Amino acid sequence: MPRGTTLAFVALPLLALSLAYYAQSSSSPLGPAPHLGTGLSLSLALSGLIAYAQAAVQAPFRFKTLEKPAEAVFVADEYDHARDPRPRFTRKIIAVGDIHGDIGNAEHILQMAGVVDENNNWSGNVDVFVQTGDIIDRGDDTIELFNWMEDLREQAFAVNGIMLSVLGNHEYMNAIGDWRYVLESEKKTFEPRDSRLEAVTTGWLADAWATNYSTAVRLPLHGLLGPPNTDYPAPDGSPFARANAGPLSHAAFSFVHGGLAPAYPNLQPFPSAINGLGSSLLHRLRDRKPQPLPHPPSSYPGLPAGTTREEARMYGADGPLWYRGWADEDDKKVCSMVDGVLEKTGTRRMVMGHTPHFDGIKARCDGKVLIIDTGISHAYGGALSALSIEYTLEPVQGGGWKEKEIVKALYADQEDELLSVSTRDLDENLW
Repeated sequence: MPRGTTLAFVALPLLALSLAYYAQSSSSPLGPAPHLGTGLSLSLALSGLIAYAQAAVQAPFRFKTLEKPAEAVFVADEYDHARDPRPRFTRKIIAVGDIHGDIGNAEHILQMAGVVDENNNWSGNVDVFVQTGDIIDRGDDTIELFNWMEDLREQAFAVNGIMLSVLGNHEYMNAIGDWRYVLESEKKTFEPRDSRLEAVTTGWLADAWATNYSTAVRLPLHGLLGPPNTDYPAPDGSPFARANAGPLSHAAFSFVHGGLAPAYPNLQPFPSAINGLGSSLLHRLRDRKPQPLPHPPSSYPGLPAGTTREEARMYGADGPLWYRGWADEDDKKVCSMVDGVLEKTGTRRMVMGHTPHFDGIKARCDGKVLIIDTGISHAYGGALSALSIEYTLEPVQGGGWKEKEIVKALYADQEDELLSVSTRDLDENLW
């Protein structure tokens, strides 16, 4: 008889006897048998004996597990990620559209979506929160809303969360002096009342918009592609250039208020080409001396002197603040154009507000176009909604990776809706 087999037959009874006796004594109401003791020397001796016996038992049969069917060995649910040195990555993103002066509904939605807790503080349950503009106008809660947004930004930053804020056409309108949608009751919340003009042109609100808001956002789904607003295409010398040209190159979403028109000329590099124009226009608006009185009752002041053609187009009908084509055009036209814009911007899906759909979030072209303005302000009475994006990138047994995106519409007063699910198999080398 082979030596390994002999050892197995000798060690197996000894192992069974030792374990049974120790288990019996350990389960006694009095604890381990006194003659066995409880010291470290016994534990080491017993564990060594067990290990040797196990090895002896298994040795003759060591390779037989490979004869089992593959599915019996590599069941997906039994895959031990903890033993794979390649990390599994997840990211949870929540986006909310136009709020329009309604802090009550905004708090309700952010609680429902898990962005904030019952005290309206950052919960830590999401990784990224994006708001796509038009916080101002049509309601009375401008001061409370923008102060709350800044509080959430600080709270998120303190725990490595990310909050991204997009300017809407209404924020720009207020800075320009177009106050057609400012309620008289909202003006009274500013004391003295003329301090509202200062706030949106050169004061605390203008400071927040210039510092913490942008006109466009590119949000990479994985950190390999860089932090939020890493440009596509990445400039030469960028530490993220290689990843943005590899298998993950377009693993990102765009967020703007209105939409990225196919004919808009400043889509690259995205988003800095747009954000540079937005920043320069806001700077011109802040520098006007004196600041014009708002319209109404005064005449419409228009864009400031010196505004460039590119800045004016950024604020124009096909610019990212006002464009409605993705919401209004028919499916055939929209879906024939979307891939070209996604390719230019280094993204897979585009998210926008601005054009309300009061019944719920609208997904077009298999979720490549996501329109999230559902009229959540009491001024409209639409659906209380948030967009949820769950992204995972996990290693696959034997090499490679699997990506998965789950896009849902979350609702406070109706059933959530699955908008899109996509999976991709990727090569081993992601960068």
